[in-house]
Amino acid sequence: MIFTPLQARSLITWYQTHKRDLPWRDTGNPYDVWISEIMLQQTRVEFVKDRFLQFRSELPDIPALAKCSDERLMKLWEGMGYYSRARNLKKCAQKLCETYEAVLPKTVEELIKLPGIGPYTAGAIASIAYRQPVPAVDGNVLRVIARYFEEERDIRDSAVKAEVTASIQQFYDACSDEMMKEFPSLSSLLNQALMELGAIICVPNGQPRCTECPWSHTCKAYLHQKTDQIPYRSALKERTIQQRTILVILDGSRFLLHKRPDKGLLAGLYEFPGYEGYLSRKEALDAVRELGLSPVHIKKLPDSRHIFSHIEWHMKAYEILTDNIDQALPEGYVLLNKKELRQFAVPSAFHTYKDWYSLQE
Repeated sequence: MIFTPLQARSLITWYQTHKRDLPWRDTGNPYDVWISEIMLQQTRVEFVKDRFLQFRSELPDIPALAKCSDERLMKLWEGMGYYSRARNLKKCAQKLCETYEAVLPKTVEELIKLPGIGPYTAGAIASIAYRQPVPAVDGNVLRVIARYFEEERDIRDSAVKAEVTASIQQFYDACSDEMMKEFPSLSSLLNQALMELGAIICVPNGQPRCTECPWSHTCKAYLHQKTDQIPYRSALKERTIQQRTILVILDGSRFLLHKRPDKGLLAGLYEFPGYEGYLSRKEALDAVRELGLSPVHIKKLPDSRHIFSHIEWHMKAYEILTDNIDQALPEGYVLLNKKELRQFAVPSAFHTYKDWYSLQE
């Protein structure tokens, strides 16, 4: 896997003409690069655009993020999943305020020490924000390079990713002064060009738009008609299916929500009370009584399912009306009216039920 100046130049020229207009792009602010890269992990660009602007408007810099309340941060992150990423953003911001004068460091070596910043994000910040000559290899880049060089090994293999990363680093290390003068921000441009090519042209699932690709005339997978076979990605383990029962407990206009444990799936977030397995109506009513409440009516709600990276919830649900809850709530529970519920960060796993009551208004 050896890059040449000609390959780099053709790709950068394509990028400068075809790159998308994104709110975090070309702002010159390392904070924008950091926040957007964390948001874009496992989330579509079109969804992130508005969320980034909202997040950036309310938390415009590292000190603001460091001081943001957990509840508000979770609400700003709502719908993007992987809430641990948002928590790590805040931890990282606090660390930056304590140790780095609220400024993201410039080197990969320093960046990678920070909470929630791995090799790819460190490379993206260092190269895009600070023009450091380092790679930033994500799934898009891996796919582009695998096809271009007809790499048939499993791209989930860490050795393959290491080779791709090393090949890009070798290119930067060997760059001539002439090319550096032509492209003073070479690593920023080339890294973003590789990401962009993978995002909009060299797309997955055997449907790349090869005739629009600046590298098509030398791409080995395209020339050998293997774009539907490359990259090879070994299958992940099948998700574990978990059956759960969700109880939407109301005392008239208020909803009872429960805070999940501080560790594990959806840690520290609020949910409609959930139970393992499918409960019968009697079992659901008994569960409400065990909370010290007096149920007066129960009805079935629509079934729902939610897919996490490693498990899949199959949910059945009941709405249970109770007498007014005027006694002290059990520890970890809160009562919210509809307005408060809309403002609260409820994980998307429960949006079928949250939205159900919005539609009833």
